[in-house]
Amino acid sequence: MFLRSFVDFTDFISYIVSMTLTSQSPLQGKRLLLIIGGGIAAYKCLDLIRRVGERGMTVRAILTKSGEQFVTPLSVSALSGEKVYTDLFSLTDETEMGHIRLSREADLILVAPATANMMAKMAAGIADNLATTALLATDKPVMIAPSMNSRMWQHAATQRNVTQLQADGVHMIPPAAGDLACGEEGTGRLADVDDMVRALEFFFEPKGPLAGKHILITAGPTYEAIDPVRYIANRSSGKQGYALAHALRNKGARVSLISGPTNLIPPPGVETIQIESAEEMLAACLKSLPADVAICVAAVADWRVKAPESQKIKKQDNALPPLELVENPDILKTLCNHKSNRPALVIGFAAETENIMAHAQAKLAKKGCDWIVANDVSDQGGASVMGADHNRVSLITAAGTDPWDSAPKDAVARRLAEKIEDYFT
Repeated sequence: MFLRSFVDFTDFISYIVSMTLTSQSPLQGKRLLLIIGGGIAAYKCLDLIRRVGERGMTVRAILTKSGEQFVTPLSVSALSGEKVYTDLFSLTDETEMGHIRLSREADLILVAPATANMMAKMAAGIADNLATTALLATDKPVMIAPSMNSRMWQHAATQRNVTQLQADGVHMIPPAAGDLACGEEGTGRLADVDDMVRALEFFFEPKGPLAGKHILITAGPTYEAIDPVRYIANRSSGKQGYALAHALRNKGARVSLISGPTNLIPPPGVETIQIESAEEMLAACLKSLPADVAICVAAVADWRVKAPESQKIKKQDNALPPLELVENPDILKTLCNHKSNRPALVIGFAAETENIMAHAQAKLAKKGCDWIVANDVSDQGGASVMGADHNRVSLITAAGTDPWDSAPKDAVARRLAEKIEDYFT
């Protein structure tokens, strides 16, 4: 008798799948405000609405004028079961659901596809239509899924806007690589619907063993200015710090990643703060406190130029420019000795090329941290670890020294994340 209430067996299977998804999905009961931008990939949003709806999520949509060129308000409304909003100056819309309420009655705002134009407006705080006004008025988390031509994605202006948006706390579902609508190949495709659903589920899913823990991670090099075009730096790629941010986020921690200049895309769901100098990194670390754990992976320059020149230093025959160096702030030591907000667990990295263990143990005592990861960055087989994908470390704690075999940096990150989990559990 139960089967007869369905048109056919396919409907029955769809019902079972829907019930299973709803009962297990962290999207159940969540509210999404979906802003559909103007790009051919907007068609994917129709499937996204259906897929998250199967998991119990309510979707309201703002359809931009450009977005209407690719999908219709009727199709969006039919799938979401909600009114679609398009016009900032509609008195009816403002009476029924003003842009302030619209932007704040959601648990998350997702912009997909996020075009280069939309991202530029978001980064600059421009509010010239309903979508950008809602984004500026919201007090809820914002996530973007960029989509554009690969050259537009790689353009310095777009990357500058990405950096600004991430510094503002905007989460990102990175664009995929492959065939583009313009006939070219490269990075710029809107992420697949499966990936967007997973990103949304990860955002809302019950947290893992480090739920409720805030972990501060520094990564990458610092750039210390000599003049407007030159700087002092090092070979750090940031790969180990970014891998740690990914591993600890996967364990449910809230991760603040304070990163020097790198070519890496931050992991989704990680708060990323981009800096350049050691002084900027210290300020960002102190602003991010309190934290339960601080992991200082960044290769911070030991010195900076006392007075960087405001203009490019011109080369002069047989004359070297006088560069007076001063010590940079000791970020690790500052965090270890913070009087009011010292993290419960402070972990330093000691990148050494010789006498690895002796130098690392001395650093452990001098800085006052709880653990030191002794990092052998000497040339190994003719290649430096700095910038490579593998690492060879030893973990030094009060219990002793634990040498680890050379392994991919993401494997090193997962192992250290497990040690941190053990520390708290």
